[in-house]
Amino acid sequence: MDLGIQNVNKAFGATAALSDVSLTIRSGELIALLGPSGSGKTTLLRLIAGLESPTAGQVFFGDEEASGKPIQQRQVGFVFQHYALFRHMTVLENVSFGLSVRPRESRPPKREIEMRARDLINMVQLTGLEHRYPAQLSGGQRQRVALARAMAIEPKVLLLDEPFGALDAQVRKDLRHWLREIHDQTGHTTVFVTHDQEEALELADRVVVMNEGRIEQIGSPDEVYDHPVVPFVHRFIGEASELPVWMDHGQIWLADQPTGLACDQSGEALLFFRPHQVELVEDASPCLVGKVMASRRMAGTRRLELAVGTDGHHVELDIPLAHAAGQQQEIRFRPQVFTLFPLMETGRPLTRPNGARVLLPRSRARGALRHYEPSCS
Repeated sequence: MDLGIQNVNKAFGATAALSDVSLTIRSGELIALLGPSGSGKTTLLRLIAGLESPTAGQVFFGDEEASGKPIQQRQVGFVFQHYALFRHMTVLENVSFGLSVRPRESRPPKREIEMRARDLINMVQLTGLEHRYPAQLSGGQRQRVALARAMAIEPKVLLLDEPFGALDAQVRKDLRHWLREIHDQTGHTTVFVTHDQEEALELADRVVVMNEGRIEQIGSPDEVYDHPVVPFVHRFIGEASELPVWMDHGQIWLADQPTGLACDQSGEALLFFRPHQVELVEDASPCLVGKVMASRRMAGTRRLELAVGTDGHHVELDIPLAHAAGQQQEIRFRPQVFTLFPLMETGRPLTRPNGARVLLPRSRARGALRHYEPSCS
């Protein structure tokens, strides 16, 4: 089942939760709505489900406009963060519930309902637990029951709201692999909400990055991680360091110091790079220079926090464990991969290569100028 969200707005009183949101979801896709708290992702999911109505705009199920239809007529399966299982019902009764309460004319025979429920219980790997009650199950098992119950009604669309949010890290990891396998088996059109970037990148076919009621970027996990189109996405997905720079005569400058990085534009920009996409510079060629402010072990690497430039901008980079780095030691480095976001007027002082300091009215970063890979000149 294809889904279409067209120019949707949603306000709660004077508060805008969604602003002109449009999104097309293809049948059989697994889509992640990713963003911080208050970004509008759960509101969008509830609009798809029919739990909320848009203030403006339309929701389509296939070619059918569904904005005014209640949840009962949309045939969606909904899985909540906190399971919402019936405590007085067994696993089998919980999974059977959606079919057993259908109107008589569309309700399958009792035997067929039980067979379908048992098949789903087997699919979610809970065979043998049919007669247990929710209180007798672990958190991960309860969430599997909730998913089986949602799938029992043969939904056109499966919606999951922070489905693993109440579980510990290892259980979350195990269930992520399991959910992807279930999705590939069933082929449901699936939309899930999460604030966990690792979860979104690992599970989804496409990621919808949201912020303040708007969609910032839509793309595959590789696209949103490797090619963020606005600074928010670069900051929110993965780890990133940023520096205010000046582009002039094919070079990138930090204050009045050349960085050894090349570009083909001029003007003010924000330079973004990932801690692991950095090389140490041993010679005297132009590069970025920082003093070590902190050092900590990060699995197989060492994470350094550096103060860079005369204004002491803090950045992070990963270096091999064998490389010694003491407090206040000077580290010379150069990003191997970086993204530039040209700025319109920023409202903060910037030292240009000629030493002049300027202060321009405040504005915001435009879209990414270019993703440089490799970037060294």
